[in-house]
Amino acid sequence: MSKLKPDITIIQSGIFSQWDANSSQLPRFLQATVHVPSEIDVEFGFVTRIKKAKNQRLKYCIYHPNLTDDNGKVRPPFDGEVYIKENDWTFYLGDCIWAPANNKVGNWRMTLTLNGNIIADKTFKVYWPTT
Repeated sequence: MSKLKPDITIIQSGIFSQWDANSSQLPRFLQATVHVPSEIDVEFGFVTRIKKAKNQRLKYCIYHPNLTDDNGKVRPPFDGEVYIKENDWTFYLGDCIWAPANNKVGNWRMTLTLNGNIIADKTFKVYWPTT
């Protein structure tokens, strides 16, 4: 493991274009905000720049606002891990609103953890838009 202290910065946070998981391209940044309308296909999250942490394991987690499955049970947070590929690496963590949109309202917390420490933490307030 590197003796250098990782340098982490959230460089963009808010609403993005649709993310393509099969592409190496990050989604296009559209609007800086933590207030997100609960509308189908609205993509939101943040991009971090991580330096001096190559080959370390980065854990991510998205805490949804008590979303339930088809049986009415609260879904667990969406989480996983990736390996940092370069010494100067950008990473997008985000989610989008899917149908039905009316049950997505609430606080969505997104975190990144490196070596047991939360290095990025952002909460988005998803709201029901009024006409």
